[in-house]
Amino acid sequence: MANISEKLLSLPSAAFSGDGVSFRPIRDEDDLWYATEECRLTAQQREFVNPASFSIGRAYLRPWANLPCVILNEGGEPIGFINLSYHAGGKLGSSKTGWSYFIDVDSQGKGYGRRAAKLAVALLKAAEPSLPIVLSAEQDNLKAHRLYLSLGFSRLDELDGDDFQFSLD
Repeated sequence: MANISEKLLSLPSAAFSGDGVSFRPIRDEDDLWYATEECRLTAQQREFVNPASFSIGRAYLRPWANLPCVILNEGGEPIGFINLSYHAGGKLGSSKTGWSYFIDVDSQGKGYGRRAAKLAVALLKAAEPSLPIVLSAEQDNLKAHRLYLSLGFSRLDELDGDDFQFSLD
């Protein structure tokens, strides 16, 4: 079982910043409050992503496999939430890394989502270079599909429930 949290946190702190965004592991009640209560999504987006509280709950139950973080802009202001994760291989496949994330509605349309996705790829590849990154997206979430494909992900044939899956080796 990989300890993705430990591996990520052992990277140099500079690895958590790049191209106008940075990730800060949730460190206190203010970060927790921002991620679970203050970071807002549109009604349509709420249909596409799990709330931060779901990912933070996973991190509580499986701390070695999850690193929940606040996404910050170039000024250090919170603009979103991301959970970097490790998934052990099971009956259906091999081990992989991934993330779930969202950008606050007030910060959308400014390129932060793309920049955060690029930073997530860099961090996960630095922590677990041999594992693929596999992401799931609702079938109707065309914006996420376009983003993942533009970043070099390939759409897999198998579904995750009813979600499309995208992989980057």
